[in-house]
Amino acid sequence: MGETHAALVRGLMKRGDDWILTLDPAFQGLPETAHGGTVLAAFHLASGAESAAVRGLYRRRVPVGAPLRLALARDGDRVTCLLTDDAGALVDGSVKLPGASRSGRDDSVTLSVDDGYPVPISRSCFACGTDNALGLHAQLRHDETVVGGTWRPETSHEVAGMVAPVALTTLLDETAFWLGVLASGESGMTTDLDVTLLRPVPFGASIIVGGRRGDVKARADDRRYWDTHVAVWDDAGQRVAEATITFVAVRGAARRLVTGMLAMNPPSVVRRVFPTHTR
Repeated sequence: MGETHAALVRGLMKRGDDWILTLDPAFQGLPETAHGGTVLAAFHLASGAESAAVRGLYRRRVPVGAPLRLALARDGDRVTCLLTDDAGALVDGSVKLPGASRSGRDDSVTLSVDDGYPVPISRSCFACGTDNALGLHAQLRHDETVVGGTWRPETSHEVAGMVAPVALTTLLDETAFWLGVLASGESGMTTDLDVTLLRPVPFGASIIVGGRRGDVKARADDRRYWDTHVAVWDDAGQRVAEATITFVAVRGAARRLVTGMLAMNPPSVVRRVFPTHTR
């Protein structure tokens, strides 16, 4: 078992009929906030499922390093999940056996290191952080039509000969975030994550994650919310995971985020994703 999955396991402790979830600080996305995909991975792990459809609706920011209560309730092949702190609900969701793939498009997104432009990276983010020892060290790219990239797992991302599910849920979440940023021109957060893990992915080979910018749609009733569609393919081109993830743009968030990004990314990289907030 790789250290990344082991850290997730250590953070889950059974207490009576419920669990206590303490997410390792390495699982952060934005500062002091859990990466959305890591919470879904915790739901998946606590449920005991293998291939599964995992959903999480985020009510408030999920802190890292703090003990949180995770209540599970079984109903046939479905497990409901409620993550709370002392103030109330943080995330409510579910885990259930997956249905058929919701997309008829089986052609994978293709973006190599020579294509398009890199999205900005950070030092501590679980998905892209250069200094995060447990992180994925992903480097996504974007062009006029897609956001995505090829990712190769490291030893720490293995569990029982497979890629740890937390890597898949996080890569999908990270891709959706940047699709939302490019569509809205603003930073924000992912709020409704509906991920289907179609099959386990053997450890060792590279995988592709991506989504098409033309598939991103603003909600007619509230244009702060953008629905994205993303997927993961194995090295044989088979779809192994997919998701519909909602991004919400938060006014002023990009202005705050850009300052930190400019400390370690060339201005041209930041300007391409936040043109109105970067000189």
